[in-house]
Amino acid sequence: MPLADAAERTLIHERQITCQGYLRADGLWDIEGSLTDAKTYAFESRWRGTVEAGEPVHGMHIRLTIGEDFVIHAVAAASDHAPYEVCSRVAPSLQSLVGASMGRGWTRTLRRRVGGEDGCTHLTELLGRMATAAYQTIFPYRGSRAPGGVDMAKVADRLIGSCRAWRADGDLARELLPERFSGED
Repeated sequence: MPLADAAERTLIHERQITCQGYLRADGLWDIEGSLTDAKTYAFESRWRGTVEAGEPVHGMHIRLTIGEDFVIHAVAAASDHAPYEVCSRVAPSLQSLVGASMGRGWTRTLRRRVGGEDGCTHLTELLGRMATAAYQTIFPYRGSRAPGGVDMAKVADRLIGSCRAWRADGDLARELLPERFSGED
């Protein structure tokens, strides 16, 4: 269902975030993410000079190579477009994510390892979205290949309480995880 009609307006800013998940020939997974910001008007940048309408203000890319356990094996990052020269120096700090797990506490891990003065808010935001993409890439694919499908007991802790659909007292819990269902029959 589309949104209701909006008031008359003018587009000023557009952010695009894309994430893609790949199964590698060696059994590892590559999760790639890109973040692009653009304005609909030209403006002067202290470092870049005139940034034309539609030209990216931010154009940043990350590749995480992870295992089925969601532990990061390798990180690659690049910035094609950034508002300041110093932004290009952030990518090496992302190497501190090697060995980290993209599971519970991922946001805390990002703040601790790549947030703040040595990091980049845009790359950190992108990394948050990439965890969701990793989950959406690996679990359904792995489940579709497993005999009998997904072992719901193994993913119950990740699902129950994660959203309205997976409420402990909801219909999905009742049907697919009856041992975790907390509602009334």
